[in-house]
Amino acid sequence: AEVSTQSTGRARYEAAEYKYQYGYDMPPDMISKRLADIGQSYTQIAHMRPLGCCMILIGWDQEKGAQLYRVDPAGFFCGFRACSAGAKQTESNNYLEKKIKKNSMMNETDVIQTAIAALSHVLATDFKPSEIEIGVVSEKSPAFRKLTEAEIDEHLNALAERD
Repeated sequence: AEVSTQSTGRARYEAAEYKYQYGYDMPPDMISKRLADIGQSYTQIAHMRPLGCCMILIGWDQEKGAQLYRVDPAGFFCGFRACSAGAKQTESNNYLEKKIKKNSMMNETDVIQTAIAALSHVLATDFKPSEIEIGVVSEKSPAFRKLTEAEIDEHLNALAERD
């Protein structure tokens, strides 16, 4: 918990400093690169302990639209259309890759339901609305927001009907 708090605190600091210096919000690709540079510098100094968490950053850029980046503790960052992190990330990423290849132009509802289906498939369990949290960034709502349990329940019901 301490590492993730430290990482998000540093990300917020970098974003605030950027906005103060340049007058507009820091684009997701810039903050990802900055956090990757910081993480990579920790690997070069013997007495510095590298951050031990992978970060997934989502955001909306005026020029590039929706962006999703994953930043590893070693300083590697890369943009994705869909990604996961954790113990079963390879299996989850393979599932997401197959689904996105089939349907490359998804709307917000399809994206949310594909994410829930990937999580359900990888963990081999069905979820209740209170068991998962979903965050969304879109063109019509570029600010990050968490879905309510009622909204999650609608998506879970739609998935159950589809299967």
